[in-house]
Amino acid sequence: MKKFGLSDKLGYMFGDLGNDFFFILASSYLIVFYTKVLGIAGSVVGTLFLVARFVDAFTDVTMGRIVDTTKPKKNGRFRPWIRRMAIPVVLAGIFMFIPAAKNLPYWGKLIYIYVSYLLWGSVCYTAINIPYGSMASVITDDPVERTSLSTFRSIGAAIAGVAVSAGVPQIIYTYDNQGNQLILGDRFLPLTLVFGLMALLCYWLCYSLTCERITIENETRETSNFFVALKNMAKNRALWALIAAAIVLLLSSLLSASMNLYLFMDYFKNKEAMSVAGLLQTACTLALAPFSTTITEKIGKKEASGIAVLFASGIYFLLFFLRLYNPWIFCLLLVFGNLGVGLFNLMIWAFITDVIDHQEAHIGTRDDGTIYAVYSFARKIGQALAGGLGGYALSIIGYVASTENVVQTTQVTNRIYTVSTLFPAICYFVVAMILIFFYPLSRKKIAENRRLIEARRHKN
Repeated sequence: MKKFGLSDKLGYMFGDLGNDFFFILASSYLIVFYTKVLGIAGSVVGTLFLVARFVDAFTDVTMGRIVDTTKPKKNGRFRPWIRRMAIPVVLAGIFMFIPAAKNLPYWGKLIYIYVSYLLWGSVCYTAINIPYGSMASVITDDPVERTSLSTFRSIGAAIAGVAVSAGVPQIIYTYDNQGNQLILGDRFLPLTLVFGLMALLCYWLCYSLTCERITIENETRETSNFFVALKNMAKNRALWALIAAAIVLLLSSLLSASMNLYLFMDYFKNKEAMSVAGLLQTACTLALAPFSTTITEKIGKKEASGIAVLFASGIYFLLFFLRLYNPWIFCLLLVFGNLGVGLFNLMIWAFITDVIDHQEAHIGTRDDGTIYAVYSFARKIGQALAGGLGGYALSIIGYVASTENVVQTTQVTNRIYTVSTLFPAICYFVVAMILIFFYPLSRKKIAENRRLIEARRHKN
């Protein structure tokens, strides 16, 4: 078996790149597609996202138990699912963005959005993302190498972020004849077809370049049920602290991403600045990537991430109080906020492998797939709340959802600015407090857990 190296890092990077072509597109633009193209109210969209998360409560955990209790194949326990689900998840992603659905009656549009969104997110995406995320713990058991996997995964997400955040606005938006109002075009379908082809290539590279090296015969794997696994996980304080931080982080990040579309479209009225803001967010992540492993070794994931997110909170509070009208100054200050959040995002996937190790060290079971499924479900809760709150917030502040290009009032656009800055400022402060005071896996604790695991495996 080949040693852990660059091919594993690149393969793992391509896996997240393939996932995020549609994940970031759906997180950022699905609400725009629903409200602007299909003419569906934001509150209805928010309800859809919340309903979908209740469905995910069953599909995520079910998929986690499937990968935990299925005997490994010759090519591994998790990798076969990437090959198996690549085509279905891409087709489901394309199906979410069919502009012709605007011609359906309103009840037909509701059926369409529920069927297409649940098929993609709760079924197909779950069936590929749970095995992919769980796979990191069996590619290597070295904490530093796992941090590098997390870093490369975040690089994959960053590259997808460039394609979506910077490229998509230039494709789907145009200016009116006066050049001062953005108009949403009808180019979603060809865009998703291109993304689909690119995602398929990425999934193939992920499957081909990675290797599962760690085989752990969990003695409860074949006989335990979900309730036993949940009982064990209930004792894992690190898991629940990470879940809390992830929910609040995603709640802030995704709501900000969605609201920023309306911020630049209706408040700043500048699609170029919208693209630059998305590009700068990705650039910050890529700029920090070469240093994440060194920071882990010198400072520790928990310690560095807590400080970084607290810094990001301060930047967003500053943006809120300044009430800027120049989009380029706004983008400049946004860079510093992105640096703080970007460092945590680079390391976040290594946090979950540390949590799995923590359970093995102190409880004796791993349940990689189930733990990742519970964590993934928690992240989806954050996504749903972000989408739900985004939709409800638009309705509360008086935003007019219409297939026509309605000019929003100044009062509405000012409220958009407030939500886009104050909400992430508060959320990032909460995340920092969770990491600093409640998440227990410091650099010293991680080293102690690894010694306990090695001693138990050597004894067995």
